Amino acid sequence: MLKFAATLLTTVLSATAVLAGDQIGFKEITVADASRPLHVALWYPTDAAGPLVNVAENGVFYGVAAIKDAVPQQDAHPLIVLSHGYGGSWRNLSWLAGALAQKGYVVAVPDHPGTTFRDRDPAKAARLWERPRDLSRSIDALIADPQLAGGIARDRIAAIGHSLGGWTAAEIAGARFDADLIMPDCDKRFGAVACKVFAELGLGQSAGATETLRGDLSDQRIGAAVTLDLGPARGFTLESLARMRVPFLVIAAGADVDKATATQGQIAATNEDSRYIAQHLPKATSPYEEIADSLHFSFMQICKPGAVEIIREEAPGEEFVCRDGGTRGRQAIHEETVRMITAFLGKSLPEK
Repeated sequence: MLKFAATLLTTVLSATAVLAGDQIGFKEITVADASRPLHVALWYPTDAAGPLVNVAENGVFYGVAAIKDAVPQQDAHPLIVLSHGYGGSWRNLSWLAGALAQKGYVVAVPDHPGTTFRDRDPAKAARLWERPRDLSRSIDALIADPQLAGGIARDRIAAIGHSLGGWTAAEIAGARFDADLIMPDCDKRFGAVACKVFAELGLGQSAGATETLRGDLSDQRIGAAVTLDLGPARGFTLESLARMRVPFLVIAAGADVDKATATQGQIAATNEDSRYIAQHLPKATSPYEEIADSLHFSFMQICKPGAVEIIREEAPGEEFVCRDGGTRGRQAIHEETVRMITAFLGKSLPEK
């Protein structure tokens, strides 16, 4: 997502000796595969006592306090798989992962090979169907080994994603995507910025890839889905949205896309994408919400004082990632988002 990420996203850990109480644990694992090894960040409830470290913190973004490699609680907890946006990483949704873990969820956040800041490989990015499979593989790993993050309530699993991660969450929940719905006359319909990103993802460039993306990439273990300003969404077929089997919360940036941001060629989502799927999902089970004062990148971490100046020096023009769209700060935007998501999940994945 950001050109300066390789230099600025080195985690700065500060440790303070505290007793854990209702603290959360954090660890990183690798899900092995010869062709697509998967790095996954795990957040989970723990009864352990130990030093807190500020996970995912650096000079630009605040981190989340957690106990590294803590022993997880072993009773069964609901599981959330989180999916980051194009060019992002597990760090971008650390604020949400930590908040959900504090409320009793196990949270798994894979880095999607080919579309992370450390791995912008066009060949892997064009295998877009691997993204929902990454979430399924994360679920498999946690169910197979309760020592990783504790027991998993197999009937209480949800997918959440931001931007391209929202597309991923929709796919694993049952939506089906047809690149032919968006690529013809793309520039006229969606604009050069979005179409540039579509091309980087290989959309419409291979008949075989288009056909694979049309297939069923869902995982029947998913019981609910949430999207945060997702995109690209207008390639989802109306039939697949209409027959969505799970409750689906669609959250959009209330202030839409910052026009200054659009010139950077980084965004292929607007709240039109969210409105599109909300219009065609089953109304009774698919609420639509817009978060006031939020822009697309408001769903990333909270920026520190002086962050804009650091970004402007390291990567001029990319300081838009710290910009929001109104009078409220990002902390308030995040708090409202967490309230919406936890209320929705409480109804959609009730404790049996």
